[in-house]
Amino acid sequence: MPVTITIPTALRQYAGGQSEIEVEARTAGEALDSLTSKHADLRRHLFNEQNRLRNFVNVYVNDEDIRHAEGADTPLKEGDTVMIVPSIAGGAMTEDKVALEQSDTSASLPTLSHEEIARYSRHLIMPEVGMEGQRKLKAASVLMIGTGGLGAPLGMYLAAAGVGRLGVVDFDVVDESNLQRQIVHGTKDVGRLKIESARDRLSDINPHIKIETHNTRLTSENALELFHDYDIIVDGTDNFPTRYLVNDACVLTGKPNVYGSIFRFEGQASVFWAKRGACYRCLYPEPPPPGLVPSCAEGGVLGVLPGIVGAIQANETIKLILGGGDPLINRLLLFDAWRMRFRELKLRKDPACPVCGERPIIKELIDYEEFCGLKQQPVAEQFSEGERMQEITASALKRLVDDGADVQIVDVREPHEYDIARIPNTKLIPLGQIVNRISEIDPSRETVVHCKGGVRSARAIEAMKRAGYQGRLINLKGGITAWSDEVDPSVPKY
Repeated sequence: MPVTITIPTALRQYAGGQSEIEVEARTAGEALDSLTSKHADLRRHLFNEQNRLRNFVNVYVNDEDIRHAEGADTPLKEGDTVMIVPSIAGGAMTEDKVALEQSDTSASLPTLSHEEIARYSRHLIMPEVGMEGQRKLKAASVLMIGTGGLGAPLGMYLAAAGVGRLGVVDFDVVDESNLQRQIVHGTKDVGRLKIESARDRLSDINPHIKIETHNTRLTSENALELFHDYDIIVDGTDNFPTRYLVNDACVLTGKPNVYGSIFRFEGQASVFWAKRGACYRCLYPEPPPPGLVPSCAEGGVLGVLPGIVGAIQANETIKLILGGGDPLINRLLLFDAWRMRFRELKLRKDPACPVCGERPIIKELIDYEEFCGLKQQPVAEQFSEGERMQEITASALKRLVDDGADVQIVDVREPHEYDIARIPNTKLIPLGQIVNRISEIDPSRETVVHCKGGVRSARAIEAMKRAGYQGRLINLKGGITAWSDEVDPSVPKY
């Protein structure tokens, strides 16, 4: 029966350069025998003199390591995949450096100096890159939106790879909470503009490239002009309005959009390029309602996750520049860092897409805050005049407590947040449980509701009002962060 054997990059030179080979076999052993009978040079790399698999070679049938199953006798069925997974060294090569000469096949590309040839030598000895490919990288221009969790590793790898012109768009400053994942910035950079910190680090990584900083928020007014001067746009943003803005501006300017997103342990990556396939709106025609998907500031993110996803974005960007490989066009890559699993979904261009479809209705950039529902009235204004949501400052709450006022404080954060920092004598009822546990809140007492910054507590008050709660509810303005700033600096900020 036909099965497929995947050949790792390091061994393809012994298999005619093929990445996959189909053979007829009933067991894993038969599949390997069939493979090595066709490609004799491959056999000595897989088997020792006793005809056993070498210790540095693993063989998987689909996702299962056959060493811990039936070995060579592992049965196969039609359509199975046999994967050869050898160990790969990451250290320096001991071979002499190869003398390379510049290719004259692309006279329009910039030349490489002797210093650049030495710097990029590990690229140059790869036939997939070579001199011409490295000159393409030098000639390329990439605009990165954001220098945060995704932009940090992305920028560092693109700079190291020799992308000749890197544009950086950001308006934020470095905060101590960024340092757990935004590795382009250091402790000494806290309080600095991110684009300044990133520029210094990227210049240190590679002084041969040009770095252009744009200290501005990306908006509908400046996006098209900014995108026009770059070959590729890489989306390292963390909010839906900017994500849709980046997509639409890429479609309207014809630029590829190298996409990445992260949350807690999960990441996504793709390449949206309307000229060749689906765009972001084909995948997600509309954003989720405000507040439905928590931000990383609310839900957290594993520090290494943006490093992995950002590196994937860098890889896709480099492949687009080189014009080789198999980019993630019309494919969505899903990554679960907690379970260490990758999955891939096929994407299709939507003929009815409002921006890249057959009859587009979006022909200019729109108001993306409004599109994502973020220009609705704030929760405090959704009440009638008689029941307008009330707020209290941290300092005023402290005075009430000190004066012995009969006030109960409800914390609607998650238990793990409560473990980090808490206001004394508060009752923890997470936002998702607030309606079901509403009976635990005494309506005869004045109630102050708080979270980290005041957003979830406002939603909690709104939910309680809808559920019929009759007591007086007051939102703590600025949440426990304000309490730390105004009342008790010993309460950690996170």
